[in-house]
Amino acid sequence: QVHLVESGGGLVQAGGSLRLSCLASGRTFSILGMGWFRQAPGKEREFVAAISWSSISGHRTYYADSVKGRFTISRDNAKNTVYLQMNSLKPEDTAVYYCAADRFGVGSYSKLEYDYWGQGTQVTVSS
Repeated sequence: QVHLVESGGGLVQAGGSLRLSCLASGRTFSILGMGWFRQAPGKEREFVAAISWSSISGHRTYYADSVKGRFTISRDNAKNTVYLQMNSLKPEDTAVYYCAADRFGVGSYSKLEYDYWGQGTQVTVSS
């Protein structure tokens, strides 16, 4: 079992930045694939970014087209934490952001591949 707790959400003006954190516990963090998803009111949960497990050669990152160049996903295995740095925020980024863990370490864009989910953190971007 993996327990995930997100933090760092809040209210920010358009053009601003936020950094989300997700602390994982319960399993060896470095072998987990981690992802960030978001869900706006009335919409389906959508992929934002993902990072694969940490192999000897490093890890891979993936981004939705809508956030590429503005958001950066990273992980600190010593702290069991994955981050989502969000820059140049837009009102359309407003959503509840969820952290997810994939026990096979892939770091997929598909929410169906994830086994564990956090409770979510609200991000609101005002225009």
